[in-house]
Amino acid sequence: AGAVILGDPFDWTGLNDSKKLSAKRRTELDARIREGAVAWSIGMASAEEIDRLNIRMATHLAIRRAVAGLKIPPRLVLVDGIDEPLEGIAQKAIVKGDALSVSIAAASIIAKVLRDSMIEEWDVTCPGFGLRENKGYGSAEHLSALRTLGPTPHHRKSFIERTGWLF
Repeated sequence: AGAVILGDPFDWTGLNDSKKLSAKRRTELDARIREGAVAWSIGMASAEEIDRLNIRMATHLAIRRAVAGLKIPPRLVLVDGIDEPLEGIAQKAIVKGDALSVSIAAASIIAKVLRDSMIEEWDVTCPGFGLRENKGYGSAEHLSALRTLGPTPHHRKSFIERTGWLF
């Protein structure tokens, strides 16, 4: 999860839902956000935490970590989705927020750029899954590799068990 405070002088031209931007454009915007934002932070939850907590609660944990990592406290946190996972901080959940708020869009961009770079590193250390191409989504190649190679430390065991990917 990303958290970004853009500030008044920030040029937010081009910021949009990260899913609607090319990888190249996300990378360009990521550099601009990290350089020009008043504050930014990334919070993560591990595969083990997702397995233990569930995806929704682990996402809340990642959001809390991202907000806690900001170098200045926000006055109001805009959260993409329907949940307000923070305690003691003013917040507003916005459904499809990454398409409606430049702050949420910026946070989604820096989070997606980091996630994609991590997955590309995992593609090198965990060959055979096609991670660079499918970014961890269940493509035919990825599912086949799960069946033949088994899960990596980066796979969510609970999701594999629940969906029967290995069977």
